[in-house]
Amino acid sequence: MPLTPPSSSSTPSRLPEAVQAFDRRVGRRINGRPSDPAADRALLAVSTAANNGLLWFSVAAALALTGPRGRRAAARGLASLGLSSGFANLVAKPLVGGPRPSADDVPPERQLARFPQSASFPSGHTASAIAFASGVAIESPALGLVVAPLAVTVAYSRLHVGAHWLSDVLGGAAIGVTMANVARLLPLRWIR
Repeated sequence: MPLTPPSSSSTPSRLPEAVQAFDRRVGRRINGRPSDPAADRALLAVSTAANNGLLWFSVAAALALTGPRGRRAAARGLASLGLSSGFANLVAKPLVGGPRPSADDVPPERQLARFPQSASFPSGHTASAIAFASGVAIESPALGLVVAPLAVTVAYSRLHVGAHWLSDVLGGAAIGVTMANVARLLPLRWIR
């Protein structure tokens, strides 16, 4: 049975009220859609698999098995993920903050078993997903195209399960792309 999230209203958002109002409208539209049990299960599974970067470590291992280009893509993706996760969680969340959506507004069959307790903005899952996919694409556009749909699915899943607002996901995506471009500066000559 899903858990009701702790009150995060003590973490005020620094986003403009117009953005917060738009987020609430988008959240109502997503939560107002009829549930599809198969989609709900799949999106819950993807969202949960991305906890702590575990999904991306698995994808990186698979990419590394494809040869030198795959190993470089995996390394660039993981470096991007590390930078993005650090920035999202250690810099952006304390600076922007904000309460998460209320579990009361999310259909029970879509709710996470363990609701996140950190501030809502940005979505760390999205930042990591987009950073990883962008980092992979920097080394290999073809592999990036393979990984991108999974990254976008993780990003959407955070809305679907009620863990984040749209602005959180968009902010996380922007952080992910930015940190992948920062990680582009890291040499990977040692990876063969």
